[in-house]
This record gives sequence, C-alpha cells and structure tokens, in this order.
Amino acid sequence: MNIFDDFQRRLAAIIARLGEQGALPQGLDTAKVVVEPPRDPSHGDLATNAALALAKEARSNPRALAQLISAELAREPGVASTEIAGPGFINIRLDASVHHEVVRVILRLGKHFGRPAHPKGEPVNVEYVSANPTGPLHVGHGRGAVFGDALANLLDFAGAAVTREYYINDAGAQVDVLARSAYLRYREALGEEIGTIPEGLYPGDYLKPVGEALAARHGRALLDAPEAEWLPVVRQTAIDLMMEMIRVDLAALDIRHDVFFSERSLASGPVDQIRATIDDMRARDLVYEGRLPPPKGAPVEDWEDREQTLFRATAFGDDVDRPLLKSDGSYTYFASDIAYHASKYARGFKTMIDVWGADHGGYVKRMSAAVKAVTGGEGELDVKLCQLVRLLRHGEPVKMSKRSGEFVTLRDVIDEVGRDPVRFMMLYRKNDATLDFDLAKVIEQSKENPVFYVQYAHARCRSVFRQAEQVFPGASENRGALLNADVSLLKDEAELDVIRRLSQFPRIVEASAAAHEPHRIAFFLYELASDFHGLWNRGKEAPHLRFVIETDRNSSSARLALVDVVMSVLAAGLGILGVTAPDEMR
Repeated sequence: MNIFDDFQRRLAAIIARLGEQGALPQGLDTAKVVVEPPRDPSHGDLATNAALALAKEARSNPRALAQLISAELAREPGVASTEIAGPGFINIRLDASVHHEVVRVILRLGKHFGRPAHPKGEPVNVEYVSANPTGPLHVGHGRGAVFGDALANLLDFAGAAVTREYYINDAGAQVDVLARSAYLRYREALGEEIGTIPEGLYPGDYLKPVGEALAARHGRALLDAPEAEWLPVVRQTAIDLMMEMIRVDLAALDIRHDVFFSERSLASGPVDQIRATIDDMRARDLVYEGRLPPPKGAPVEDWEDREQTLFRATAFGDDVDRPLLKSDGSYTYFASDIAYHASKYARGFKTMIDVWGADHGGYVKRMSAAVKAVTGGEGELDVKLCQLVRLLRHGEPVKMSKRSGEFVTLRDVIDEVGRDPVRFMMLYRKNDATLDFDLAKVIEQSKENPVFYVQYAHARCRSVFRQAEQVFPGASENRGALLNADVSLLKDEAELDVIRRLSQFPRIVEASAAAHEPHRIAFFLYELASDFHGLWNRGKEAPHLRFVIETDRNSSSARLALVDVVMSVLAAGLGILGVTAPDEMR
C-alpha cells in the first residue's frame, strides 16, 4: 500500500475526467505531477503540485486550476479536507480510516511492506569494493563496500534482480610489485635477514603469512630460479591469499559477492576479449588511428605525441578521445575496463552500477562514454563515488595500523566497534560527502548515536511485547489477536504521526532505489525511531496512552498492533542496511 502512488493515480484519473467533461483540455501530461508529504506536517498528510505542473499546458491560472482539482479531490474516499496554499499547491488531509488501513496492511505484510506488489525483476549489476588484491582493506574500502552492499539490498527489496560483483584487478604492474614483495617475505620465511623493505615494495606485515605459505609449499626451490620463472608462481599465490583475506574481512561485515571477475581472464582465456572488443569497436568506426593534441593546462597522464589507437570518446560526451594501446602495444587500463563492461552487457546487464573511490572521479566521464559506445546506447552506467572517511577517536585522528604499514585496516575498526556501527554510520551520510567516523561516538548509548537510537527503538518494541506477555499471557505469540485488533482506537495525534511516518516507507524505498541512494533509508529509520521514542515518552507522562493497560485489553491490542508494525518496518529498513534488528540492547 503506497498512499502516494494511490493518490497519484487518483489525480491522473481526475485530470482525465475533467478533460472529458470539458473543464480542462484533454490529454494533459501528468508526468510532472507529484504527490509527497507536505514540508510542514501541520498542513496535512499529502501535498501535490498538480495545478502548478499543469497550469501552462491547461492555459489556466494555477490557483484557479487548484480550486478545480481541489474540489474533485475533496470528494475522493478517505479525504477529510483539502486546502490551497501559496501559488497553487494543494494540501490534503486524510481521514483517520486511511491511517488505520495502513496499520492493517503492514500487519498483513510484515517485513515485506514497502516491496512492490509486482516486481519487475530487472537485471542490475552492482560492482563494489574491487580493491586491488595487494593488501588488507582500509576504512575507505569499507565505505564503498557497505554502500555497495546496502544499495544491492535496496534494489533487491525494490524488485530488481541484483548481481553483486567484485572485479579483481589481477593484471598490471601493481600485482607484480605484490609478487616481488611476497618473494622478499618468502626469503625471510626461509631464514634470510631481509632488512628494511626497499622503497616501492609493500612493507606491511600482512605479507609474512604469504611468504610462509610459499616456503611451506615450495621449500627452497624458488630461491635459485630466475624471476621470469618464480614471478608468476608467487604472484598467483599472493593474489589468492590476498583475496582470501579480503573475503574474510568482507564477511565480517556480512558482505558476500555473487561474482568475482578476474581482469587477467579478459586477455588470457581462449578468446582475447580485449582485442575482440577493440576489433568490434573498430568495425563500427568507434576506433581510429590518430594523434592527440597536447593537453591544455595540467599534463594528462595518457597523452603521448605519437600515432596511436584511439576510441572516439568525444562522440559520446567525453572531453578527449582516449588511447587503447600503449606504445609497446600492450593494452591500456581503459581498454581492459571497456572490455570488462562489454562483458557485463553481454551477460544481460543493461543497468550497471559501479562504486568507486573519490580519487577515480576523473575516470567517470570516459567510462560512461565507453558504456554508451559498446552497448549501442542501450546500457546505462551509474558511477557512485564514495568520499574519504576521516577516522577519529574522541575527535582526534587515529594513527595508522602496524598491520598494514600504511593505513588503518577495515578489520581493525570492525574488531573495535562491531559490524552494526560500521555499516549504519557508513550509510548515515550521503556517499559523495566526506564522513567523520568517531570510534568513541559510534558506541555511545545516546540519541546522538544514530545506530544505537534506531536499534534501541526495535529493542524497545520487543520489550513492549515482553511486558504484554506478563499482563496478557500469549499476547506476544497471538498473531490473530493483532490482525483482529480494533486499530480505529488509535486516535492520539502522536499515534497517528507514527502511522503517517510508516506510510512513507514504500515511497522512500522507491525513491531511494531510483536514485541509488541507500542513505535515505538510514535517515528515514532515525526519524521513525524518533517518532516511536516520542510516543513511548508520552505514555510515561499520560498513563492512558501506555502501550499496555491491564484494565483495557482492546486499547492494549490496538497499541500492540501499532508497536508490531513499527517493529516490522524498522526490521525491514535495518535489513536493507545490513544492520541487526536486536531484541534487546546489552
């Protein structure tokens, strides 16, 4: 039940009916008509811009048109009153029966409330984390991991067929550096004194187990081998063990991918997919041999003053055409990335979402151009950039991790504060804004700590049912009693405010999924928790508003029904975020 969609449809029917009656021109486009909560809740339950959106096409004064539409809306079932505000907005106040029906619907649907009745099942590929397998994940990786996973959960809840993907960057110079670093630790494991790690190699202690594994597996056999022989062996072992470490760290956040796609496989399989992609683009005149002009202003890293193979990126919105081959004939990173996204499209994904770190912002335009090109305009790429995380403790910056040698690892943070605070707080700010993550504040038990405040609301709901069980034995397990409760007894304004908030959940899910913004769910949950805690406090001040009244079973049943639906929506929202809905707070 989405009352906003319901009234959107009703408005479209009213506009069409007025057109048939000659009061308005027929065939008015209602695409820009929206129904949403009013900015000021005291103005009503719903607000619409219908008169403002249609006035120009209808050749009418907005307020005059608002009067016409408002009069029709006032006759709709469930509408208590309408009011025209400002230049032509229409505020709608609903009858309490509509709010009571919302409660009944949530009681029936439980945690499925907010899901579409007829999901489209559109295939969507969400690629996230995709960190180079050269070391442990850091806190910045963690933000992208949590964001991508919550977005995948959100899209799944909204009815898409989601594939969660990790792109393993196991080709290129960085994995050769990894191999040489691991080889040094291999020599160390065999008893050599390796001294200070040379500049340019990875210094972290996390590579010691890799060296030990190589020593156990190969003994001293690799010591006398030339680099050309030991490098591929060490490289693959190091990549495998790094990916295993990354998987374990992600599992600590309850993050698991459906697909791990190897970059190296693009060119090393039976078919060189990168070459095939370039050849296909050349056949469609998307690739040519030419020279790039010198860059204006700051140097561009991939500019070379030579004849080279170029992608016509400017034809698809990019600033310059882009090289696909290096001077030695090897592929550019961009060429590999084009082939990779072409493979996503070939696997049936027209909608692709990539979650990247903020330092990749300059790469977005060219990648978007490439996806348009290789999919013939059918594919859509949405790149979500996750800004930096500033890690603090009591407001002071946290020092780097000894384990990594360069940064604080994600696992260090999870082990200190737990999975739920990491996940919720990573989502309690929009992904493109810098996040201050204070290790002390995220475990505080206060309203200022959003994850505690929301989880406490769910735990408080459970405590109400434990209390009810003592007064009315069997109340916590009697689903039929809740379904048959007389929810029309919910008349207090604070109770109706909670229901109004609950009724917004399907709209929030739909809008969040469309915008690819899971942080909206976190914000909604905090507001719902605030409403519920406020209702709890009113019961403390006014005993007749308590959830459980020993002498009034009917009112208690109605309020238990309300608590139950709050609990269901909190659990559904926390499930989207990947955060636990606890029965009690410890």
